[in-house]
Amino acid sequence: MAVYSRTPLAFERGEGARLYTGDGEAYLDCMAGIAVNALGHANPILVKALKDQAEKLWHTSNIFTIPGQERLAKALTDASFADVVFFTNSGSEAIEVAIKTARKYHWAKAQPERIDIIGFDGSFHGRTLGAINAAGNPNYTEGFGPPLPGFVHLPYGDFDAVKAAVGPTTAAIILEPVQGEGGARSWPEQMLRDIRALCDETGTLLIYDEIQCGLGRTGKLFAHEWAGHASPDIMALAKALGGGFPVGACVATAEAAQGMTVGSHGSTYGGNPLAMAVGEAALAEIVKPELMAHVREIAGFFTQQLSGLIERFPDVVQEVRGKGLLIGLKLKTPNREFMQHARDNHLLLAGGGDNCVRLLPPLNLTLEEASEAIGKLEASCEAARAKAKAPQDKVGA
Repeated sequence: MAVYSRTPLAFERGEGARLYTGDGEAYLDCMAGIAVNALGHANPILVKALKDQAEKLWHTSNIFTIPGQERLAKALTDASFADVVFFTNSGSEAIEVAIKTARKYHWAKAQPERIDIIGFDGSFHGRTLGAINAAGNPNYTEGFGPPLPGFVHLPYGDFDAVKAAVGPTTAAIILEPVQGEGGARSWPEQMLRDIRALCDETGTLLIYDEIQCGLGRTGKLFAHEWAGHASPDIMALAKALGGGFPVGACVATAEAAQGMTVGSHGSTYGGNPLAMAVGEAALAEIVKPELMAHVREIAGFFTQQLSGLIERFPDVVQEVRGKGLLIGLKLKTPNREFMQHARDNHLLLAGGGDNCVRLLPPLNLTLEEASEAIGKLEASCEAARAKAKAPQDKVGA
């Protein structure tokens, strides 16, 4: 189906932060499959985990005990606020579980009228019908029938609007602590704490979508940890959890998940032995304190260098956003054109809303590679400036 606007660029193999075309041209990958390949391409630890498991068992039904699920679930709950986990194949599926968990919680407490999920503009929660209705972006909902009932959308960052919207039919509030596709906007830490307190006061569940911003991307294992006492009741994870292998998870407190009894949900492939083996290996690497320290170091380098980029190219770059290695550059030139300039310099960037481009490199990107990325960004800014001036120069001639 013609649903992707593809660039005519194909890769044959990857290694670390590099992708290689069939004819051997190397690109510095600061996109990482959109925050997926968190430990780089063909990471030997993950490759070994996949190969070892592939020679044993690929798939069994979830009617049987799957030991890898139990081990990975324990690792996730030990490292987070959560007590229970449901494994999926993707972030969108994890969001679906989160929505169902929130609504079933209130149903189990004899409050079936509490179905409303409050979301925010600029959010992105995936492509299923439930996920696109939770985000409410008309670019993704148009043409797919009337809006689903039970979803409320508010302006990003407006706490007064949140307080006014929470009422007797509210089931949950859903947000990304750092928006990805919405333009790398980071929720103020105090506001996350205020929303947590409001949820406690009103019996509303708090859902975090940390599919992109979680699992070490910001320099802490989970982005909400920067805010202190602002843990959610339910959280959706994916992307980095498999380091490139499809795996997602919805984690929750036992209280929030009390309505999810036998038969409430299920998945054929979710939690399959292959995914669990890679997920175990990936999470074991991501939780290491030295990797998180490294993320903070590289993020600090980018912050410093990108500030200098704004000073040198104020006609191209307007603002640096985000947190950790989820970095957004709000541009004054069209972001799609800038992404092409970057590709011309063999640098891969992700797009984003609000005319942003995103840098989402592997978490183990070296300082030398980060410096190389800055050089390629500078060259891309030069190209964008030259293109912007070209029509004017032509008119003058």
